[in-house]
Amino acid sequence: MATEDEVYAALRTVMDPELGRDLVSLGMVKEVRLEANRADILIELTTPACPLKGQIEAEIRKALLPLGLEGVLVRFGGGVKAPTQYPIPGVKHVVAVASGKGGVGKSTVAANLALALRAEGAKVGLLDADIYGPSQAKMFGLEGQKLRVDEQKRILPLEAYGVKVLSIANIVPPGQAMVWRGPILHGTIRQFLEEVAWGDLDYLIVDLPPGTGDVQLSLAQLTRLSGGIVVTTPQAVALIDAERAADMFKKVQVPLLGVLENMSYFLCPTCKARTHLFGEGGGRRLAEKLRVRFLGEVPLEIAVREGGDEGVPSLVRNPESPAAEAFRQAARQLAAELSLTLFLPMA
Repeated sequence: MATEDEVYAALRTVMDPELGRDLVSLGMVKEVRLEANRADILIELTTPACPLKGQIEAEIRKALLPLGLEGVLVRFGGGVKAPTQYPIPGVKHVVAVASGKGGVGKSTVAANLALALRAEGAKVGLLDADIYGPSQAKMFGLEGQKLRVDEQKRILPLEAYGVKVLSIANIVPPGQAMVWRGPILHGTIRQFLEEVAWGDLDYLIVDLPPGTGDVQLSLAQLTRLSGGIVVTTPQAVALIDAERAADMFKKVQVPLLGVLENMSYFLCPTCKARTHLFGEGGGRRLAEKLRVRFLGEVPLEIAVREGGDEGVPSLVRNPESPAAEAFRQAARQLAAELSLTLFLPMA
């Protein structure tokens, strides 16, 4: 019969693949129960969206094999880890999605990343900070709905598919141009961060406007960002501006969490052949140059465009599609990188 001490000793040989430390010293082994030579083990992950959950379980089972247990149940739990000081009351992480230029699908990526994190069990909000060209109200089917305030005069975000959404499109009349200078933009971003009843959120995803202007600077000044990601397509023209967006994060001292390549290839619906319409491998090369995580490649799918136009994002409309799976993988990589930034100082 194996003992509890023997189980813990075996688990000390299992390393978190990214943190490089064993599960016991990281405090991830929350419970070990032995009954009739069977082990029931509860592991608290750094994030529910951990992309290496299967690998960790396999390593646990391998480590326990010499103990001769008749059965091993590995359960995973734990919520999203947060910094000691929240950037916004109730909000654990604020993550900015930037592109450097328009036309690369940044807003589509932001919407589907938010939904993918929500599908992993996280509480998620989405702030549409693209004041001049807001699109999240359209993408989430919230067009025409007006924002309300609570008894404390705080703005109440709208909600769709389990994600809280706030956009200037739900304040101004449709089609009205936002001809605002820097101070007004700054005040609006401040209000969207400080005077909104976001509630308890694991992640607040911020859809930034293209470029590196006033909104980006205001966001960095008004709150502490957990990090930012850069969205690009594989082509050289997009990569030039994507690198500028990465440099912007560096200048305002915001950690760059990764690069995501959108519209990476077209997948033929009949023969399944890949056609790289905009080049190949550009996003991965940029991530390697910047020494950051490559979050993955999202294929070019008609259904992604249709979902955005119809107010039903791809992750909801076609959850089994290659694009939806790419968004889920990217969200897991993003969550893992955020956890890594919190645990590394402990090493």
